[in-house]
Amino acid sequence: MSALVNPVATWSHSHTDCVKDVNGRRSRSIFSHHLNNKHSFSLYFSNPTRKPINLSVSAILTTEKKEETQIMEIAPDFDFKNYMLEKANSVNKALEEAVVLKEPLKIHESMRYSLLAGGKRVRPMLCIAACELVGGDESTAMPAACAVEMIHTMSLMHDDLPCMDNDDLRRGKPTNHKIYGEDVAVIAGDALLAFSFEHIAAATEGVAAERIVRVVGELAKCIGSEGLVAGQVVDICSEGMSEVGLDHLEFIHLHKTAALLEGSVVLGAILGGGSDEQVEKLRQFARCIGLLFQVVDDILDVTKSSQELGKTAGKDLLADKTTYPKLIGLQKSREFAQKLNREAQEQLQGFDPNRATPLIALANYIAYRDN
Repeated sequence: MSALVNPVATWSHSHTDCVKDVNGRRSRSIFSHHLNNKHSFSLYFSNPTRKPINLSVSAILTTEKKEETQIMEIAPDFDFKNYMLEKANSVNKALEEAVVLKEPLKIHESMRYSLLAGGKRVRPMLCIAACELVGGDESTAMPAACAVEMIHTMSLMHDDLPCMDNDDLRRGKPTNHKIYGEDVAVIAGDALLAFSFEHIAAATEGVAAERIVRVVGELAKCIGSEGLVAGQVVDICSEGMSEVGLDHLEFIHLHKTAALLEGSVVLGAILGGGSDEQVEKLRQFARCIGLLFQVVDDILDVTKSSQELGKTAGKDLLADKTTYPKLIGLQKSREFAQKLNREAQEQLQGFDPNRATPLIALANYIAYRDN
């Protein structure tokens, strides 16, 4: 799979850390490699301004003991459950108002069926929390928060199709194509994708035009052929491969899962008026929790039931897909998740502790969720 390697990346065989999977195969982790403290390597987007995070799977697969940053404390008076409920209600109301029933009815019914089917609304919450962290407010971030949820919903609708993951259950309900047919499910997903950008452009208020343009560019980059789509296509091409290493797996998940989570946080930070330094720190935070989200998903897929998850459990195992538990084992996967959570929260140091509390809580929620 050499075609996956970013042609502008710097690689050194003599200095790049190697790790071993559960079968003893040596593999290079692409999450971050620092070569003599001068050059860094990342297979994330080809934009050279995107800085890799200083964390690798190899950090948890070695016997060397290092001092670890403790998980940051949450303000004692912060009610995370209530925060999630309030934000989810606000997002659901905004989504309901954004995508209304109109002609042609069938396409809008299909869009609303999946968009309003519930879900944790983690991505919109990240967008809003990042905006508030840098001094913005919920109303400023809401159109972008809705947009990332529309795109997330589109990706689920398309992932569930028979030509993709072929899933019959999503959020505890029949998948979109089971209700409206494959043809309408494809088109409804396309419509949500297109409308997400229209909604940001038309509904965002009180933000300078150049910031809105920057937001649109960031979002397009995160979900295009160098972002979410890159992860999806490499994932598809990887099915049935007998040799899939950690570098390959990280490429998939940093793009397929982490990219949209990154976009959610970065959009909120830009809209809230964050400085370039603040935006980049929050980008690193988002990349960590994005990979964390997928590592936890892999763990839950082999430890929870379909009823508990609200979607088909064990489907990765049945499809013989490569996952973190399959490559490095369940315990090492859990250790890696803890490491990612710590690294994410390190990026929040220097921000106002009270304003950072929701993001700290969201990182912990992603790390310790059970569905």
